[in-house]
Amino acid sequence: MDDQDWMQQALMLARQAADQGEVPVGALVVRGGQLLGQGYNQPITANDPSAHAEIIAMRSASLAEKNYRLSGCTLYVTLEPCTMCFGAMVHARIGRLVYGASEPRAGVCESQLQLPSVDFYNHRVEVEKGVLAEESAMLLKRFFADRRKRPR
Repeated sequence: MDDQDWMQQALMLARQAADQGEVPVGALVVRGGQLLGQGYNQPITANDPSAHAEIIAMRSASLAEKNYRLSGCTLYVTLEPCTMCFGAMVHARIGRLVYGASEPRAGVCESQLQLPSVDFYNHRVEVEKGVLAEESAMLLKRFFADRRKRPR
C-alpha cells in the first residue's frame, strides 16, 4: 500500500468521528506496511481533551508494540497536527508524518510554528503534506457547514 491508500483508511476513520459528532480527523500508525494503531477524534465522546486522532493512534500502536517508542513508524493523519500531537510524535520517535489538509489556525507543521524545522528537538520527524488534502478538507468543510445549519 502507498501513502494514498493509507490516507484513504484514515479518511474512513475520520468519517466515523463525524458520525459521532466529533471533528472528522482520522489517523493511522504504520511500520513496514503493517498497521499498528489507529484512531479518530474523540475528545467529546471520551471527555478527554487529549483524545485527538493522532494520540489515540499512537497509544494503540504503543500498546500493540509494548513500547512507547514508535521508531521507524509513519503516522498518517487527515489534518495537519496541533502542538500537542506533534510533541507526542517527537516523544514517540515517529519517523515520518503524512497529513492531508492544512490547518491554518492551529497546524504546527506548515501553517503556524513550522515545528518540524526547529533545531531544539532531539528527534526529527520527516513530513509529507497534502496527501488527499482536498478530500480531507471537504470532509471538514461539510462537517462544519452541517453543524452551522443545526439549531442549537
